[in-house]
Amino acid sequence: MFDGHDPYLVALSVAIAILGGYTGFSLAARIRSGSAVSRRVLLAGAATFLAVGIWTMHFVGVLAAPMPSDALYLVLPTIVSFLICALVVGISLFFVSIGEPSLLRVISSAVLLGLGIVSMHYVGIHGLAGNFEIRHDGTMVLLSIVVAIVAAYGGLRAFLARQDGVRLLASSVAFGVAVSGMHYTAMYGMHFAPVSDTVHQHATGFAASQQTLSIVVSLLCFVIAAGFLLSLVPDTRRQPQVAAAGPVESLAPVAEPAPEVPAVAPIAVAVPRLMPAPLGGLGQPPRPPAPRLPVEGANGTHFIDAADVRSVRADAHYTRVHDGTRERMCPWSISEAEAQLDPGLFVRVHRSHIVAIPHISFVRKEGDGAIIELDGPTPHRVPVSRAKIAEVKARLGLAKQKQA
Repeated sequence: MFDGHDPYLVALSVAIAILGGYTGFSLAARIRSGSAVSRRVLLAGAATFLAVGIWTMHFVGVLAAPMPSDALYLVLPTIVSFLICALVVGISLFFVSIGEPSLLRVISSAVLLGLGIVSMHYVGIHGLAGNFEIRHDGTMVLLSIVVAIVAAYGGLRAFLARQDGVRLLASSVAFGVAVSGMHYTAMYGMHFAPVSDTVHQHATGFAASQQTLSIVVSLLCFVIAAGFLLSLVPDTRRQPQVAAAGPVESLAPVAEPAPEVPAVAPIAVAVPRLMPAPLGGLGQPPRPPAPRLPVEGANGTHFIDAADVRSVRADAHYTRVHDGTRERMCPWSISEAEAQLDPGLFVRVHRSHIVAIPHISFVRKEGDGAIIELDGPTPHRVPVSRAKIAEVKARLGLAKQKQA
């Protein structure tokens, strides 16, 4: 498949696809937690970086392949191929980033994204002009379509399932390798057939040389690398916004005991003291627990009292909050939920689960861990990891007293 290809450019094309995937996915991961305006900006940025990564990988792969000496690149088909890629990537990310991504939605997005990548490839390939005719092996065309759809589905599923930077990196590597595999599968089924000069004269249009395309691709490689490096910079604005949200919510009427109200009010006045400080805020007063949790509904964001929460379950970059009746999506991560909730009432029993101690109605050992059942109109069970069993027993008053 790689016979005659430049191995360094092949490796570069795969690296570009991985960098583009990482940058696009990292921007897309922030869409759900952003405001209405920032969501549009993040969606546009994610679609642009993914499209630029896929498109640049494609043409680096083309430059790596042995081409006829008189080959030129028609500008219009080349631009159209990029626009196709940007459009389908944007639509696919929109479907999986807004609302709750169901299996049908993920599959539909993967099919659309895969067909878009294939369309971009073949439109860009037929932008080649010269004294030759491009022919494709039908079997390899079908195989490249299958590879593209499977690659898109795998990349989207890995992106939705990740919970940390390692998962994001792994999904980007898998996506980049898979997209590159689609490209070289299609190139393996492509052949050049010489034609007469009279036929060649009909291939007219504004064209660019291979050197010009190399310059454009180099600039886009720089853009992708810059975006990748910027995506690694931590967002210092996120923590102040989260910290400031606590006092604002504490001003709303909530079902809290009367003696606790004076303790919340001074914190609402001292908002500047909750801003990030050196050494991670060491020496600053502890943040008051959040009285309510935000949950996303069909018509916007709602809030539920922390006293009604039975459990919190990690779901990719976000969480699902169970109120005893059903689960609803919360824009907080599992770590953020643990930091916001009252540690006197909630305990993290598993890396992916937090439970409310007052609502535990049943506990039993199971395997190396344990199982907890939480009350409510619809009781549900939550696993307890082996490392957390002792802490849970102590919180429930089940720990054996040591003899003096």
